[in-house]
Amino acid sequence: MNLSKLAMLAAAPAMIAMAPFAASAQDVGTTVYGNDDAAIGTVTANAEGIVTVDTGKHKAPLPANLLAEREGQWTVNATKAQIDGMMDQQVAKANAARDAALVKGATVMSADGMPVGTIYTIDTENMVIIKSDAGIVTLERKSFAADPNGTLMVLYSAADIAANTTEVPEGAEILTPAQARAKEAGTEAETASASDEEASSASM
Repeated sequence: MNLSKLAMLAAAPAMIAMAPFAASAQDVGTTVYGNDDAAIGTVTANAEGIVTVDTGKHKAPLPANLLAEREGQWTVNATKAQIDGMMDQQVAKANAARDAALVKGATVMSADGMPVGTIYTIDTENMVIIKSDAGIVTLERKSFAADPNGTLMVLYSAADIAANTTEVPEGAEILTPAQARAKEAGTEAETASASDEEASSASM
């Protein structure tokens, strides 16, 4: 995830005046405060120089060197609104890239880099069917992402996809639940229309 906007916070004068702690000192469950003294959220993970802070809206990955101790509290030189705003922009950008890649016929890679099939269909309720030689698996749109190269990937391993793949009998129609309901409703409408026409003809 692009952290360039968050990295700009490191140059703020107020941050320079603080004394950064080592990343290992920031424990899970610690509350992080903003430069307005209001709580931003709590630490949920701390690994490889990235401290993940749950704001209640996002799990924001903050470079550990942006966190510092001030009067016994962990702080970052930003407000909760600023952190959430930056994350909103990053999520919107990631979703736009995903949606550009998530099209019928697109090849899908697993989270561990294996091809798992192609996009067979996408319905109006954001349910997506992946089809492979082994069968189909139905997932929500949010289960997909685009990698930095724009390649479509599903957020599961190839083993997870294989374990949830359903075989399709030869000649069977492949529909999402929403598409099946729409087809059934259309068939019922056609039947009702035909019955009305028959009744009209009989009354003449």
